[in-house]
Amino acid sequence: MALRAKNIQTSKVEAIEAVAVKIRDSQDFIFTDYRGLTVLQISTLRHQLREKNATFHVIKNNFARIAFQNEKYPDVSSLLTGPTAVAFAKSDTNEIAKIIVEFAKENPVKLKGALVEKEFMNEAAITALSKLPGRNQLIAMFMAGLKSPVQKLVYTMVALQEKKQAEVQA
Repeated sequence: MALRAKNIQTSKVEAIEAVAVKIRDSQDFIFTDYRGLTVLQISTLRHQLREKNATFHVIKNNFARIAFQNEKYPDVSSLLTGPTAVAFAKSDTNEIAKIIVEFAKENPVKLKGALVEKEFMNEAAITALSKLPGRNQLIAMFMAGLKSPVQKLVYTMVALQEKKQAEVQA
């Protein structure tokens, strides 16, 4: 464990473990500076993220650093400066990024960076990620692409069948 104190307080160990549990339950992480947000604004953002199966927590930088280190993630110390809140994304990270980027346009939340599939992303990369279509939208696009050729084939088969029936009857 990365604790450095001689007398380890159990409350701190429990707090680090609580962050570690959130890390284990999540796929990707978006780090923000929440300075200037009101309680109502944070609650609004949390509600929007919860709808996409993500959570948003204010965390102590040192606890987060230790928890990420214990869970064998890259060193996130550079993202853990000043007041930090983390969006823990279980899936569809681009949709979570989209919510935060849109929220940041009207509220004083600043993107610090992200850890997506254990790779670092800066603010520009997060913004680009937020512009990609979501998983459900990609599936819909894929299904529409699959449906079109099959639909054309069915119409062609029906037309051929009708033509043969007309020739037989004539």
